[in-house]
Amino acid sequence: MARLATLGRRLATLDTRSAPPIPKDTDPHYSTQAHRAWRAGVYRRAGYACEACGARGVKLYADHIHELRDGGAALDPANGQCLCAGCHMVKTTTARAERQGG
Repeated sequence: MARLATLGRRLATLDTRSAPPIPKDTDPHYSTQAHRAWRAGVYRRAGYACEACGARGVKLYADHIHELRDGGAALDPANGQCLCAGCHMVKTTTARAERQGG
């Protein structure tokens, strides 16, 4: 059986010293002491596990069930859930698609 030839790299690795990444624009709300306390409460209530899939020992996010841009309450403990990175991405992507009419 013939072997397939592989193609060499077509793009060089980006040197971030000459092309720095675009700075992330975050809402100042997420840096407040009140938000940090809300986030800690969401983690504690969930037992530091993903409330969607039960994953433990992974990166967790304190997620707003009803997103702030959709009118959700920022600091209401009932509007918070603890999600792992995968579940958070699915939830956020789904909410964004619904918001855009998809």
